[in-house]
Amino acid sequence: MEPVNPFAERVLDLVERIPPGKVMAYGDIAEYLGEGGPRQVGKVMSTWGGGVPWWRVVHADGTAAAPDHLRQCLAHWREEGTPLRGERADMRLARWDGRSGDFQ
Repeated sequence: MEPVNPFAERVLDLVERIPPGKVMAYGDIAEYLGEGGPRQVGKVMSTWGGGVPWWRVVHADGTAAAPDHLRQCLAHWREEGTPLRGERADMRLARWDGRSGDFQ
């Protein structure tokens, strides 16, 4: 595995700060950090994200990172009380802005 670079460290640090019951989209993370984009955040998560609450990082529509992660995501989301719309995070209610409260 390649060494963790400074961008990856910033992504992983932010993911660790997402409160239980909240989520951020890949693009939200890039926007908050002011660097990279959704694909770069996705690369970080696929390479090093296993040690952080990866289920709190979703696609912009609230869907799980990959279809094969859906069951695990749903279990974590339900345990944490994440607002859901069917089998996806309800982005209107669950999105975290990186500071406090929700994006409106």
